[in-house]
Amino acid sequence: MTLAQTALPTRCLDHLGATAHLQAPYAYVDLEAFELNAGALLAQAGRLPIRVASKSVRCTALIQHALELDARFQGVMAFTPAEALHLAGHGITDLLIAYPSVDVEAFAALATYVRDHPETVIRPMVDCRDHLELIGRIAVAAGTEIACCVDVDTAWRPLGARGPAIGSKRSPLRRPKDVAALIHASQAIPGVRIDALMAYDGQIAGVGDAPPGRRLRARAIQFMQTRSLGELERRIPKVIDAARAAIEAGGGTLELVNVGGTGSLSRIHDLRGATELTAGSGFYAPTLFDTYRHLFLTPAAMFVLPVVRRPAENVATVLGGGYIASGAAGQDRVPTPVYPPDLALDPNEGAGEVQTPLLGDTADGLAVGDRVVFRHTKAGELCERFDRLHLLRGDAVVDTVPTYRGEGQTFL
Repeated sequence: MTLAQTALPTRCLDHLGATAHLQAPYAYVDLEAFELNAGALLAQAGRLPIRVASKSVRCTALIQHALELDARFQGVMAFTPAEALHLAGHGITDLLIAYPSVDVEAFAALATYVRDHPETVIRPMVDCRDHLELIGRIAVAAGTEIACCVDVDTAWRPLGARGPAIGSKRSPLRRPKDVAALIHASQAIPGVRIDALMAYDGQIAGVGDAPPGRRLRARAIQFMQTRSLGELERRIPKVIDAARAAIEAGGGTLELVNVGGTGSLSRIHDLRGATELTAGSGFYAPTLFDTYRHLFLTPAAMFVLPVVRRPAENVATVLGGGYIASGAAGQDRVPTPVYPPDLALDPNEGAGEVQTPLLGDTADGLAVGDRVVFRHTKAGELCERFDRLHLLRGDAVVDTVPTYRGEGQTFL
């Protein structure tokens, strides 16, 4: 029986045995599951390499481990300039910053770093002239030039350009001529050059198409995603062609086109003109990714909380637990107790900052000092709550590594 086929309760029991010597609360990563998930991501990626999304890992050692697993894991997608510099300082030489920034101090440090380390490429994200002028001024002052990436809007607009958008509200650049115009404008701004595009399909990559017990919603999501993907397959190659022509007109080269995310690898890897994909959440496989029909991942990252109270029959209260995932507030953003089985959050209290009551017949079998295993809804955000991750292989803890928080870093 493979790890993916092993029942989660059995695995959690083994994990508790391997970590019995640790003081709860603690977080851990099952390396066998992490590596199995890496293989599953590559299998979904077709011929394209995968850039590792650091936001979904937030542990330098595990980002490096992912990059070492297979040559097709190439480069890192960071989320701030300061974080990109942190990773560059740990030997990562290909970094794409997924979100625009106005952090003048971090950009000044970045400009100095790329000037002094020509083997390292750190591409900031831009979607307007203001971004380019800010970065350009700083680069000129440092005596260097910074390569930038243009973010392209991928939202689905079923009623046309002026209708409501379904998807992330990111870039204002949607049409080929909009992207080309920004590239032409950049060629008159000293200190910057545009040589990359990103088109992240959040409404496909980040939305599960099989929510349990919600058949009508599932059908609506599947309809939306199919139509959205078709629109992207028609529009984004035209954007890529226009960008390439504009860049080459200025004497440059379009070096990369980044698309996709964990939830859309298998559906978007054939997009014409794409050169790479991105994935990060799939390594940890949080609960958000249990609701995809085409994803078969193994939960790898979990956390353990101690029972500290038995306030009533069928109630056991654990210490901490209010690790709520970002996004629109709702029941799909709370952590899930997975072992012992059949525990539920109290609907009136939910997951609390300092304590979380758990309900159910199973709670009566728990005593003060017992431990409960949880899964987080999203991936890297868990690392903001713990300063270290214990790495398991088989029935043993084989290493303990710091998260970003454990390295004294808070990037957002």
